[in-house]
Amino acid sequence: MNIATPAKILPDAQMVTTVTHWSDTLFSFRVTRPRSLRFRSGEFVMIGLMQTDAKTGREKPLLRAYSIASPSWDDELEFYSIKVPDGPLTSRLQKIESGDQIILRPKPVGTLVLDALLPGKRLWMICTGTGIAPFASLLRDPETWESYDQVIVAHTCRTRAELAYGAEIVSALPDDPLIGELVGDKLRYYPTTTRDRSDIEGRISDHIRDGRVFAALDLPAWTPEEDRVMICGNLALNKDIIGLCEMHGLEEGANSAPRHFVVEKAFLD
Repeated sequence: MNIATPAKILPDAQMVTTVTHWSDTLFSFRVTRPRSLRFRSGEFVMIGLMQTDAKTGREKPLLRAYSIASPSWDDELEFYSIKVPDGPLTSRLQKIESGDQIILRPKPVGTLVLDALLPGKRLWMICTGTGIAPFASLLRDPETWESYDQVIVAHTCRTRAELAYGAEIVSALPDDPLIGELVGDKLRYYPTTTRDRSDIEGRISDHIRDGRVFAALDLPAWTPEEDRVMICGNLALNKDIIGLCEMHGLEEGANSAPRHFVVEKAFLD
C-alpha cells in the first residue's frame, strides 16, 4: 500500500526497502541511505510522512526523532518503532511497505556516541523497549568492540515478545563476518521482563541497585575508573539509572565533555 506522497514533491524522500513486524506493537524497517549522509553509530535523525494540515489544507511534514539502528557503515538505514493505534505518525508509519517513501532529514545528532565517553574497560548499554535501537547500531560497529574489554546489553521490556528484536541482534553478533572475531567472549546479555514470566524478571534498575546483575554476570559494581554507561529508555528508567550512576561516582558526559555515562534525552520510548 503506497501511503506516501509521490517522490517529485516529497522533501528528503527515501524509499522503504524492507519492513519486519516483530509483534502487534513493534516493527522495524530499512530505507535507502542518502549518499551525503554521515553519522556516528548511536545518533538519531528526524523521519516521518507528509500530512494534510486540517486548517489550511496544505501538505506539511510530520516528523519524529528516531535512532538509527543500523551501524555507520551500512548502505541502508534501519529504524525500530512502536505501533501506536492513534498516534499521529506511528498509526500511519506502521502501514508502510517496500517501495513506499518516508521523509528523512539528513542531520544526525545525539549523545549516545562513543565520543561522549572517556576510555574505560566495560561498556554498559541499558535500555527499555525501543531504546535498544541506538545500541543495535553501536553493537554492530567495530569501534565499540575495539574500545572495550566487555560490553553488557541490559534490555528491559514488558513481555518476552518485545525482547525479540534486540535478542536477534545480540545473538547474531558472534557470527557477524565483520565483527564476529572482535566480539569473542566480550559480550554479556541481560534481558528482563516486567509483565511476562521469564528467566530474569523485574526492572533493570532494581537489579543494579541490589547487585543481582553484577552477581549474575560475575562483574564488579560500577567504578568511574573502569565502567561506562549508556542509557536510552522511558523517563522512569532514565531517572533511575542516572541516580544509580551518580551513586557509584559516575559523571554525565557529552560530546563536548566526555565523562562516565550518557543518556539520550531527545525522545522517550
